[in-house]
Amino acid sequence: MLRTTGRALRGCLALALALLGGSAQRARGCTALGLGGHRAAGVAQSASQTAPPAPNPQELFEQARKAQESGDNALAVRKYLQLVGLHPEVVAAHANLAAALVALGRYDDAILQYHIALVEAPGDPALRLNLGLTYYKKGDFAGAAAQFASLNREQPGDIRVATLLSDCELQLGLVGQALALLEPLEKAHADNLALEWALGTALIRAGQTKEGLERVQKVADLGHNADAYQLAADLYLGLTYFGKARRDAEAVIRLNPKMPKAYVVLGMIDDYAGDEKGAVEEYEKALQLDPKDLQAKLQLANALFTERKLDEAERQANGVLALAPNSVGALYVLAQIERVQGNLSAALENLQTVERQDPKWLEPHVALVTIYYRLNRPADGARERDIVDQLRAQERRRRDQTHVISPQVHPQ
Repeated sequence: MLRTTGRALRGCLALALALLGGSAQRARGCTALGLGGHRAAGVAQSASQTAPPAPNPQELFEQARKAQESGDNALAVRKYLQLVGLHPEVVAAHANLAAALVALGRYDDAILQYHIALVEAPGDPALRLNLGLTYYKKGDFAGAAAQFASLNREQPGDIRVATLLSDCELQLGLVGQALALLEPLEKAHADNLALEWALGTALIRAGQTKEGLERVQKVADLGHNADAYQLAADLYLGLTYFGKARRDAEAVIRLNPKMPKAYVVLGMIDDYAGDEKGAVEEYEKALQLDPKDLQAKLQLANALFTERKLDEAERQANGVLALAPNSVGALYVLAQIERVQGNLSAALENLQTVERQDPKWLEPHVALVTIYYRLNRPADGARERDIVDQLRAQERRRRDQTHVISPQVHPQ
C-alpha cells in the first residue's frame, strides 16, 4: 500500500550532480533533489589526497533503488543508509529508505525516516500520506489519524484520505466521527466504491445494519468483490434472509473458492433448515481450507452433536479448546455431550463457567434449568428459569427492533 516515494522522484535524479561544487540545496518534494555542496571543503589537502574516494552518491541511489524494486529490501536499506549518512539532506533517500523499512516490518525506523524527510520537505503531502500509512500498518491508529486528519483539512475532497481517516476512527471507536466525515461525501461520489465500502461498514458499526448492507451489497455487485459478498452473506444470515445469504455465499465461492467462511455460511443455512448432514459437509469443506477456523469447528461440533455423533463432536470441541482454551462455545458443546452421557456434575461445571463468561447467552441458562432440577436443586433451577424468561423477553424486543437473530451461532 505504501508508495515508494523514489519512484515519483526518478525524474529528479540529478541527485549527485551538484556534489562537486555549489551550495547545499534543500530538497522540496520531487522538484529539488540536489545534494549539498561538498562537506569536506575544510579538510586539509594532504588528508584529501590520502583518504579513499567517497562513494558516488548517484550510484548508491541507483543501486538502492534497483535492489528495492527487485524485492531485496535489506540491501536497499543498507545502500540508502550509506547514502543518507553522506548526504542527510536528500529527501528521496530518506523516503525510499522508509518504504524499504516498512517492507521489512520495521515501522518505527520507517516513521523516523519519514519525519527526517519532512524536516527537509515540510508539509509534503505524499510524505505525510505515507507516514500515515506506516502508522496504520504499525497498528497506531491514533498516529495515522493525526496525519490523515491534517491532510483531510487541506484536501477535504480527497476520497482516499477521507476513507483512510474514517477507517482509523472506526478502529478507535469514533463511529459518529466516521459517519460525519463520510455521509456528506456520498451524494457527490455515489459511484466511488471505496467510499461506499467505508460508509457501509461505518453504518454497520453504528447499528444501522440494513443501511450499511445496502452499500456493502453495492460494492459486491459492482466491484465483483469477494470480501464484500462475504460480509453481505454474514449480515443476511444474521438477519435470517437465508436466500440472500446463500446467494452471496455462492458468489464468494465463484469468485474465490478458497474462502472458508462462505462454506460456513452455507453450513449454517443448512443447520437452520434441519439438514445436519448438509451442514456437516459444508463445515468440513471450510476446515479443509482452514483447519484452524474456530467458527467452522464449533458449528461442526454442534452439528455432530445434533446427529448424536458424540465422539466426533467431542473431538471437534476439544480441538477448539486446544486453539482457544477459553472458548465458551466449545465448553457449551462439551457440557451438552456430558449431559447426554449422564455426567451431570461435569456438565454443570462447564455450564457454570460459560455462564460466568457470557451471562447474556440464552442457551446455557436453558441447559442449567434442566440440570439443576435433575440434580434436585429446585431453587437454583427456578433462579435460572427467571433468567431465561428475562433473556427471552430481551431477545423478543431486540428482534422486533432490528429483525436480527442468530440462534445457532455459538460464541467463540
